[in-house]
Amino acid sequence: MNYHHPEIFQGFHQTNHYFEGWYFKFVSKDLKTSLALIPGISIHKETGHAFIQVFLARHGDQPSLKTYYIRFKEDDFIAEKEFFSVKIGESTFSSHSVHVHLKEDDLSLDLNLQLNNLTPINTGFLSPSIMGPFAYLPRMECNHGIVSLNHSLSGTCVYQGESIEFTGGKGYLEKDWGTSFPEKYVWVQSNHFKDDDVSFFFSYATIPYLGLKFNGLICHLYVKGKHYRFATYNQARIIKEKVDKTLVHYVIKKGKLMLEFTGSIDHVVDLPSPKHGSMNQSIKEGLSGKVNLTLKEHGNVIYSGKSLVAGIEIMK
Repeated sequence: MNYHHPEIFQGFHQTNHYFEGWYFKFVSKDLKTSLALIPGISIHKETGHAFIQVFLARHGDQPSLKTYYIRFKEDDFIAEKEFFSVKIGESTFSSHSVHVHLKEDDLSLDLNLQLNNLTPINTGFLSPSIMGPFAYLPRMECNHGIVSLNHSLSGTCVYQGESIEFTGGKGYLEKDWGTSFPEKYVWVQSNHFKDDDVSFFFSYATIPYLGLKFNGLICHLYVKGKHYRFATYNQARIIKEKVDKTLVHYVIKKGKLMLEFTGSIDHVVDLPSPKHGSMNQSIKEGLSGKVNLTLKEHGNVIYSGKSLVAGIEIMK
């Protein structure tokens, strides 16, 4: 495993019960359209295949959310070993560009985007990825990596014959790999606050490991050039939690810092998710979520902001 470069394909030596996928999120400058793409592979002796998931949200007076799951043969998945570059069919994905060409019975999508000025998280030997020292643990059912918290976009998309301009918009990029998603978790992500250089990521999951279970927190807030990490491995703790099907509220404390946020979602779709490497489970995700957050230090507000196009998954 390449601990310090989780964006690179990790599954070259896997033969069964394994999945790997990247999550690309693109939001147009006018905030009217959000597009998420999940290219990936399910390595399974019975049901194995490569795939590209597509879901597109329209925001505004008449919101909508469409989703598509395009299957390919496992042999249609080609990945580079030394850097992040993946090809599935006629589509290619990397940290700097995405070129997608899909024509199915109910989907026509041509996308050519450049990803500029990526914002990686801060890492080091003890924390090679967002998972911190847990990244070194073998046999984790689900591993997580953040490639870019925030970046600018240039290019266009033609969806069902309609041209959508993404130049001047913003993007986000992360990935997961392993055998299965956690059975219970909350995931929230947004980089669309009033201030352009603010990005937020949160994940809180029940994690099985070697027959045991523990609650794992990873949360990262990037505010005006400064990184704030709240995680199980750096003694951050959740002191308040409220979760239902459409709303989450958390208060997180780490030393002199306290982060409080509320996330809510109205429109969600079912997306295939992995279980023992096979894409036979489903999760619910929306791209039109709302997030309100406040960061305090010694009780003084460092930052307070609101986002209207957040990605939110609630599996509880």
